[in-house]
Amino acid sequence: QVQLVESGGGLVQPGGSLRLSCVDSGTIFSIDAMGWYRQAPGKQRELVALITSGGTTNYGDSVKGRCTISRDNAKNTVYLRMDSLKPEDTAVYYCKSSTVVGSRWGQGIQVTVSS
Repeated sequence: QVQLVESGGGLVQPGGSLRLSCVDSGTIFSIDAMGWYRQAPGKQRELVALITSGGTTNYGDSVKGRCTISRDNAKNTVYLRMDSLKPEDTAVYYCKSSTVVGSRWGQGIQVTVSS
């Protein structure tokens, strides 16, 4: 059982904001990196943002300046705040958690940006 639970998606108006959360309750190992990826219809899955256990972050080019990723290591939780949302941000957003034994994905959560 994967046990990555994503929350916070939904319908947002252009220019709006949202915060996604992902809790990893399915590992006994320390989590190295946690991140968010997204996949729009007909497109490849792409990186949105990634954060290591030490706090180093990496953002996809399409969201730089509009996103902030953070994590609570004690809670095995990663957060993604997105601002100035655009219709092209519409996608299924997936959480990814990586440990020494490999990476696991959440089931995905829909984010739709539309008026």
